[in-house]
Amino acid sequence: MSNESQSQGKVPGNNRTLLCYFVVVLALGALAVAISVRAFNTAFVEKEKWEKVSESQKRPDRLVYPERGNIYSYDGKLMATSVPRYYLYMDFRADGFLPDTFLHSTRDGVDSLAIYLSRKLRDKTPNEYRAHLLSGLKSNSRQYPVYGRRVSYADLKEIRTFPFLRLGRMKNGFYTKEMVEREKPFGSLASRSIGDIYGEIEEGGISKGKNGLELQYDSLLRGLPGLNAIRRVGGTWTNVTEIEPQNGMDVRTTIDIVIQDITEKQLTDKLKDIDAESGTAVVMEVSTGEIKAITNMARIAPGRYAETKNHAVADETEPGSTFKVASMMVALDDSVCTPEDVVDVGNGVFMYANARMTDHNSNRGGYGRITAEQVIWYSSNIGMAKIILKGYAKDPKKYVEGLHRIGMNADLKLEIPGSGRAKIRMPDKTNWSKTALPWMAFGYETQIPPINTLAFFNAIANNGKMMRPLFTQEITDNGKTVQHFSPEVIIPSICSEQTLKIIQGMLINVVEKGTGAAVKSNLIRIAGKTGTAQIASGGAYGSGGHQVAFCGYFPADAPRYTCIVVIRRPRIGYPSGGAMSGAVVKNIAEKVYAGKTFFDVRHIAADSTAVPLPRVKGGDRKAVANVLKRLSVKTETEDAETKWASASSEDGKMKLKDLPIREDLVPHVIGLGAKEAIYLLEKAGLRVSLSGAGTVVSQSIPPGQHVTKGQTIVINLR
Repeated sequence: MSNESQSQGKVPGNNRTLLCYFVVVLALGALAVAISVRAFNTAFVEKEKWEKVSESQKRPDRLVYPERGNIYSYDGKLMATSVPRYYLYMDFRADGFLPDTFLHSTRDGVDSLAIYLSRKLRDKTPNEYRAHLLSGLKSNSRQYPVYGRRVSYADLKEIRTFPFLRLGRMKNGFYTKEMVEREKPFGSLASRSIGDIYGEIEEGGISKGKNGLELQYDSLLRGLPGLNAIRRVGGTWTNVTEIEPQNGMDVRTTIDIVIQDITEKQLTDKLKDIDAESGTAVVMEVSTGEIKAITNMARIAPGRYAETKNHAVADETEPGSTFKVASMMVALDDSVCTPEDVVDVGNGVFMYANARMTDHNSNRGGYGRITAEQVIWYSSNIGMAKIILKGYAKDPKKYVEGLHRIGMNADLKLEIPGSGRAKIRMPDKTNWSKTALPWMAFGYETQIPPINTLAFFNAIANNGKMMRPLFTQEITDNGKTVQHFSPEVIIPSICSEQTLKIIQGMLINVVEKGTGAAVKSNLIRIAGKTGTAQIASGGAYGSGGHQVAFCGYFPADAPRYTCIVVIRRPRIGYPSGGAMSGAVVKNIAEKVYAGKTFFDVRHIAADSTAVPLPRVKGGDRKAVANVLKRLSVKTETEDAETKWASASSEDGKMKLKDLPIREDLVPHVIGLGAKEAIYLLEKAGLRVSLSGAGTVVSQSIPPGQHVTKGQTIVINLR
């Protein structure tokens, strides 16, 4: 067959193939058009219908609240943590509310519910709860409070099982409002400095700091909320966490709970004794500036005190005579005086610029002629005023510049929101009078927060180095340190070395020779300065009461802690910085020193009455020998017939003697401990009656006698 005829025979097959392609393309095109039409119809024509179907397959997303970070003491004791609390409400207009069940059911009605609520909450009788709930039903309220206070989560779980409430929210309208409560395991200890939070959770699902460290580090403590979605998958509802919550970070403070407890108790006891309006006490670690204790107690009822305002950092008051130390430091540094210079303070009354100045002993004839160092010892207002007038009357600006130089107005950059600032006026024509300079010399005409005075005295104890007061050691996230706060030096040296040593000597003698006699301790040497100031009222002094203070450090020869105590408006006793505030400092110093002092026994002289070797109980020979070896006690051991041994000291060494145990004979257990004695006696078949504690000193059945099984033996321990 020719090629031409073969070519003609293939044409029908090609046509069929093209036809098939055409049919397939046409079908696909029709399908594409159908899909497009359907998509258009779904997206635009039936949009609302399918959106409703979609919404029926999911529930609204819910915020997952983060946990607010905790606040700890310096050694990890929990000082503040978040606990959820709940308010209880009923919606009497809920769609599924069952009024008939509520009113008439014997099992799930209001009568049964009232009984359960009364038993649990104990604030109303069953009849009162019944009337309360029926009043809510009658008012048709959507937010009717079931209970006036908050309940814990554990209580809420129990309350949900009560009659009617167990039927579910859609039927009973019962719902809750969650609040966050900050729980402080140590109660009022450092409460104002730790701070508080607002109880209500914000719209974003987070709590908010109100004051103190809670406010200062709020952005770190609060965390970030997560998002929880509930979706219908395979016919069931499933929780899907779309965004994990980020819990808040933790804050580790510098507070020492032991020192804090001592400080608060000593201050509160003194406030009660003298019926004072309020008091402040702060303890700072000398070398680091870390605040180890801070307490601010105020009278809230007769004989009752609680933390209210943070006076230690917020008060801007006239400091009184503690300020004389700053004036003396400036004068010494500027060579205005020497410690030996004589100042005539006369009979304790001094008139200057038609104003009357007095010393505290003016009613006893004053101090007469005293040295400059005695001006500090005896806290003479006249003496300090005369020294400052002598050096700065013609140039008061130089005096104020000196106060700035030694750090009296330093910015402490405190971590506590709302803290005050020292206010020391610079002389000018508008705010300066002839009496400003001499009265400023002994603590008036200026406003100094107690924390600033403490920082100044701490610098004296720290060889002139002024430290920033620290309240926080570190910020942690899941146990990992995010930010560490190191000690920070504000002023490397507040004065010359010579001036510093003179001031340190003066502060020791205030306690040992001057107005701080009440602070002198037989246990620990304390240095410091007393202070008493009249509180201005209505722009005048005399009717506003007194503020008494003592600021100092201990031990004076090797300072470890600085402490300030300020007491306002005492009602009982003569206002005295030494006898009142100083007594508190003394008690704090003695108790802190007792708890924080460690002795190296190797450097302690031998006590003639001491026992050279320890008392050792007998028992398992190997165990006793091993303990003595580890304690480096010389030990001599007899040949052993049994595993048991008694122990006694002879010739400066410990001897382990064999304690033979023979079958059917009562063992010798004198000198053994209770555990070993009971084991041996019961193994021998005896019943043991034990009295006392320590080492066996007697046994009722002598050793070596034949054992009568079941017989009772009495052993005495001492």
